[in-house]
Amino acid sequence: MKNLTAFLAFLFVLSACTEAYVPRTIQSVELEEFTMPNSSIRAITTQSDSLLYYATSDGKIGRITPSFNKVNEITVLQDSITPHFRAIASNGTKVFALSIESPALLYHYQDGKASLVYREDHPAIFYDAMTFYDEQNGIAIGDPTEGCLSIIVTHDGGTTWKKISCDNIPPMVEGEAAFAASNGNIATIGAAAWVVTGGEKSRVFYSADYGETWTVSETPMMEGGKMTGNYAVAFYDANHGVIVGGDWDNKADQTASKAITKDGGKTWNLSAPGLGPGYRSSVAYVPDTQGQEVFSVSTTGISYSNDGGTTWNNVSDKGFYTIRFVNKNFAWLAGHNKIAKMTLSNK
Repeated sequence: MKNLTAFLAFLFVLSACTEAYVPRTIQSVELEEFTMPNSSIRAITTQSDSLLYYATSDGKIGRITPSFNKVNEITVLQDSITPHFRAIASNGTKVFALSIESPALLYHYQDGKASLVYREDHPAIFYDAMTFYDEQNGIAIGDPTEGCLSIIVTHDGGTTWKKISCDNIPPMVEGEAAFAASNGNIATIGAAAWVVTGGEKSRVFYSADYGETWTVSETPMMEGGKMTGNYAVAFYDANHGVIVGGDWDNKADQTASKAITKDGGKTWNLSAPGLGPGYRSSVAYVPDTQGQEVFSVSTTGISYSNDGGTTWNNVSDKGFYTIRFVNKNFAWLAGHNKIAKMTLSNK
């Protein structure tokens, strides 16, 4: 009897662990906004304490609490240059912010101080996004300078950074680039990274070795225009991912503005063609929802999917550039002159 009881208890635990998640049906969201005058904010990242780290278009780096209290905000000035930040990332203990144009300036930010750790001077340089895989390994990407994506990596927690040779990266076509819209065109899982591009070509660049070597695959997203294609990517696990984008010049166009993969990015299928949102600049999986719940945002509103990005519905007309989740029920958003909290129902 004792063995039978133990066996039944094991079956109960196994059943609980493998039970399929029932996604929520969300029709609207609760938003609280905080004004950030004169700041375009596309670079935000969160840490476990729910503080938001942000970097702005007018050279500011700082933190903000869920009560909208600013902490240790500074304005960076480098050789009379005010950096325009569109990328920020945390490795769990350290925070780094990266400016866009030449000279590209990468700072380690801590306790209200910014230390320059990498600088790149090139007339064509334009860095778009950055993220960390783990505490030691990080990556930042930008538009082509020598015919391939600009990619810099760190393997020592951000202390030093190196640029990857074009010998290890497939060439880009004329008019292909990455968009600095939301610090969202890189996704990482384990040692893998996916980078999305747009413009004349809408493709996905893939690395399995912390950004050292790369391959590239096609997507069915719209392409051929200056502002068309992939704007942001997210992966739930090594197989399941979602891309959002569209046409910045025709934001209502829904024909090829979002796609999903179930094979790690080797192939992509358009989701809900002609339905749901048009242009979107940022996308994020909701934590603890087994890859079923996904949010995407842009200047035209906020959209939600409860089937892994296959179908979408609009939940707000408020416009934002980017979104980052803290937990299943709380996300930070940022946009033009504002930062916001989004609260979801637990039902």
